[in-house]
Amino acid sequence: MAYWLLKTEPEEYSYSDLEHNGSTVWNGVNNALALKHLRTINTGDLALIYHTGKERQIIGVAEVTSQPYPDPKLNDVKRVVVDLRAVQRMPQPVTLGQIKQDSSFANFDLVRLPRLSVVPVSESHWQRLLQLSKG
Repeated sequence: MAYWLLKTEPEEYSYSDLEHNGSTVWNGVNNALALKHLRTINTGDLALIYHTGKERQIIGVAEVTSQPYPDPKLNDVKRVVVDLRAVQRMPQPVTLGQIKQDSSFANFDLVRLPRLSVVPVSESHWQRLLQLSKG
């Protein structure tokens, strides 16, 4: 199992929307590196859902429920999507400020490549983020 961080504009689709819907097709990824990461996601992987914009915080955890497949709404096999289901909301959101203040995240792609919408998360970063969400 691998860990990921997936970014979303909360005004367009929030973690609350995912909780309400139960599952969704995770689409809209355009960046070449983000698409490369998305193509390597597997069924059963876990993803942190990160709200961008004014919020800039990790809100919840989702599980990937499909292998990557071409976006059925586009005529482009390179533009892939995955299906997700809500797992749980974080006890407390973890803000970008908290992450940047923690020296263990110095090499984390969320900090290094802030515009990347699909970010791999190491086991140690995953565990630290869950710890931070507990206050």
